[in-house]
Amino acid sequence: MHRQMAAAAAAWAPPLLLVLVLLSAAAPRLCAGQALVPGVMIFGDSVVDAGNNNRLATLVRADFPPYGRDFPATHAPTGRFCNGKLATDYTVESLGLSSYPPAYLSEEAQSDNKTLLHGANFASGAAGYLDATAALYGAISLGRQLDYFKEYQSKVAAVAGEKRAAALTSGSIYLVSAGTSDYVQNYYVNAMLAAAYTPDQFADALMQPFTAFVERLYGLGARRIGVTSLPPMGCLPASVTLFGGGGGGGGGCVERLNNDSLAFNAKLQAASDAAKKRHSDLKLVVLDIYNPLLNLVADPMTAGFFESRRACCGTGTIETSVLCHQGAPGTCANATGYVFWDGFHPTDAANKVLADALLLQGLQLIS
Repeated sequence: MHRQMAAAAAAWAPPLLLVLVLLSAAAPRLCAGQALVPGVMIFGDSVVDAGNNNRLATLVRADFPPYGRDFPATHAPTGRFCNGKLATDYTVESLGLSSYPPAYLSEEAQSDNKTLLHGANFASGAAGYLDATAALYGAISLGRQLDYFKEYQSKVAAVAGEKRAAALTSGSIYLVSAGTSDYVQNYYVNAMLAAAYTPDQFADALMQPFTAFVERLYGLGARRIGVTSLPPMGCLPASVTLFGGGGGGGGGCVERLNNDSLAFNAKLQAASDAAKKRHSDLKLVVLDIYNPLLNLVADPMTAGFFESRRACCGTGTIETSVLCHQGAPGTCANATGYVFWDGFHPTDAANKVLADALLLQGLQLIS
């Protein structure tokens, strides 16, 4: 655990000169009220799902109170696994877009193709790099998410024309968040899978579907892709509840799970580097979420938080929706001081901090 804390203290930071150059280049467009990119496309799991699971027959849902209680204007559930905004919502705002990419399966997106002209959200809670992970929970697999994206491209072309549709596809930023469900909701609770693979072998096994996803996304026209690393899985309240016992490391996190995250992240970086070598026009950035979140857990007060171990709404034993509901005992009155909203997901306030860290890392995607 001490090694992890040291790594957190030395969290990735882009060279200052690069940041200043990229920010100065972007400033005129922002000052003129222009978005830095034509759109944002979002794929992955519950960390970025904006409501697609609302339309599915799955228990992995967030379409009821107290989810969304701090979401601007409505203060109502949106399908986001959060009390308010996701990190991707803050990213979209920072890029200058005037609206959030709608959940592709939402009534809004399905009834009016014009709402899709600045991107869409295809993510589904409990999806993973393995199609089998999504199947366990009735979620939309990454492969199916890409099918929807291809359908989306046709809809945009029909309403905006082929030229604008092509420009939207090539110029948009693509954000991908996956992998945590493959471990926490599949590998760690699946005796057959755990018997077939060591954690390191399982990480290797996930690189094939990751690479296949990136190659297919590239084939559909994506050129600017940001993929998040795994978080410190051993620090999620649900992980501590499920796997802590006597095998946890210092500081309350489960060290073996955090080590699995680090091993996966190293392989993810290598697989991403290999993809960039195959495609000279591909901008592919691995966005480190591990260190920023570990920093919040290890030293919450520096960022203005006071609780980083216990979730505001439930602590997590099976899945979020089962634990966090309107009558959940102990649900906090004010989530702004909490790092975690429920057993798996950060609060709105923590998402803002994480989004700022990820934006700096992803500046090269908008240059």
